[in-house]
Amino acid sequence: MQDFTDHARTVRQGEELELARLEPFLLRHFPECNGLVRVEQFPSGHSNLTYLVRIGTREVVLRRPPFGSKVKSAHDMGREFRVLSKLQSAYPPAPKVLLFCDDETVLGAPFYVMEPIRGVILRRDPPAGMSFPAETAQRLSESFIDNLARLHALDYEAVGLADLGKPRGYLERQVCGWTERYHGSKTDELPEAERVSAWMKEHLLATTSASLIHNDYKCDNVVLNPTDLTEIVGVLDWEMCTIGDPLSDLGTTLAYWVDPADGEGLQKIRWGPSTYPGSLSRAQLAERYAQVSGRDISNLVFYLVFARFKIAVIVQQIYYRYHQGLTQDARFAGMGEVVKILMRAALEAAETNSI
Repeated sequence: MQDFTDHARTVRQGEELELARLEPFLLRHFPECNGLVRVEQFPSGHSNLTYLVRIGTREVVLRRPPFGSKVKSAHDMGREFRVLSKLQSAYPPAPKVLLFCDDETVLGAPFYVMEPIRGVILRRDPPAGMSFPAETAQRLSESFIDNLARLHALDYEAVGLADLGKPRGYLERQVCGWTERYHGSKTDELPEAERVSAWMKEHLLATTSASLIHNDYKCDNVVLNPTDLTEIVGVLDWEMCTIGDPLSDLGTTLAYWVDPADGEGLQKIRWGPSTYPGSLSRAQLAERYAQVSGRDISNLVFYLVFARFKIAVIVQQIYYRYHQGLTQDARFAGMGEVVKILMRAALEAAETNSI
């Protein structure tokens, strides 16, 4: 049987870990393990870096900030570790964390270690040879959005994460904050960005409900059961998790979800197999979320516009690091074009009042 589970690969040049310091650190904390420490890297992801570390026969996953990043608030390993240490017992798809290190003499930055979650991660297209019929695509779409509603239904106070964010004024802070981040990392003049910023301020909504939100919930952050692709066994990349407006989380998910009828630009940057037969559309995802969660989605256009703008700024920040020579990762060279596509898509949603 063909193996479609996600595998680590050779570490990218310039992102190697200092084994001379890491190995003794890990052996001190995992004294039951014997043998050499070997490291591979999971190739996807554009923010925090994720490695598979073998300590003898044991495997763990290590997460650390990207090299060259100066935005420490965006890569707070201690915060991410704390979230997961509280969350896993209440929300099983969250990774189980094992160890946090804030001693920067080990790897030059804080990092944490967690248990691996083994399974399939679907990216732009299913792997060659994988069966992905329409029925599977539909059931996966439903499981995908139901799982987000499940996260939003958690009692974050009971979990112990009530102090993770400040719900009051959440949307206003987000719009202002991401607008400032865009200007702080701008490399090109984009008229669409200015028009979207003005539209968001003019149509700003009050935050009326709060929940624990992932803030980056998309296909390639979800791990699937290899024997049943419709079952979610893991949710990854919790670095932006906070307490905030759940519809902003839904908006982010919809911003990553490309419909078959979307234009050439969005098709070019499609993040998952959302255009395959059987997959729900953005509108269908939104409607199912409303049914499962009981939330009013009548103002969803605002959340989609904001989400596309926010993702564009995240991509812009990554591209800025490349533009400034802070990273040589060749994947980042074309990200300026991705920013333009997302800003245009945000403006189109605003002007057409449509998701």
